[in-house]
Amino acid sequence: MSIQVDQLLKLYGTQRAVDQVSFTAPKGSITGFLGPNGAGKSTTMKIITGYLQPDGGSATVCGIPVAQQPLEARRKIGYLPESNALYPDMYVREYLAYTGEMYGIKNGKERIETVLQQVGLQTEAHKKIGQLSKGYKQRVGLAAAIIHDPEVLILDEPTSGLDPNQIVEIRRVIQELSHNKTVLLSTHIMQEVEAICNQVIIISKGRIVANDSMENLTQRQQQPLIRVQFQEVLEAEWLRRLPSVQGVEKIDAHTWELAAADTAEARKELMQLALQQNLNIQSLQQGGSLEELFRKLTTQAATAEDRGE
Repeated sequence: MSIQVDQLLKLYGTQRAVDQVSFTAPKGSITGFLGPNGAGKSTTMKIITGYLQPDGGSATVCGIPVAQQPLEARRKIGYLPESNALYPDMYVREYLAYTGEMYGIKNGKERIETVLQQVGLQTEAHKKIGQLSKGYKQRVGLAAAIIHDPEVLILDEPTSGLDPNQIVEIRRVIQELSHNKTVLLSTHIMQEVEAICNQVIIISKGRIVANDSMENLTQRQQQPLIRVQFQEVLEAEWLRRLPSVQGVEKIDAHTWELAAADTAEARKELMQLALQQNLNIQSLQQGGSLEELFRKLTTQAATAEDRGE
């Protein structure tokens, strides 16, 4: 396995920011690393990349123990942190040359042109980094992360703050890079994980609450769900009366989540209800998604911690 984490522990005072975390990530795959804010995602990534020392357990990259051989491990890793700190006064090619020199890469000019093409930066390469849009700055950060052709890519919120078109482009780049690399991807965007990840790890309160293939995780949602949002405020009883609806959960004043024996039939019944009662449906979506599983697992973990379990 390109990444192997075993019983990882990180303490901040009495708080267990990372609590006995273990997982593996194989080559040629994209592993989604999910969790609420403060769950321990970034801390785990910083330990894997050697920026933080663990208080227990171990992280190994391409067979190299990170804590004991941090420099050797970092040569195998390309890291794009959430902050993506860049030098705004440097030109794109200048910055990539500077980064490449730190890794001691050979044929620097050729490698820079290859990387610029990989991430779609050729047309912007003559500009200073400070002149670029946020989407292109993310591409510069990604280019710097792969300049030394690492075996492992660790990406912390790579599409944060990007517009939909930029997100699609960055996803495409990540998918292409994953063909011969191991990618560990942290994100809050569930659709992103569903679109490109092979494996999913969900962490909450420093502990892993799910670790499985994308296919298996979505199959864990045993009962089909529908999420419906009305313009109007209505009583739950209206929805419980629908023949195909087996359960009703209120998300907010206008949004409901329905468990249904037959989602197609339930959707028809909702449309009939809206027509008969002069209601306006603002959105109607099939549930049972990774987002719902994420919400359920992380809520359960938080509740268990509050109980001291």
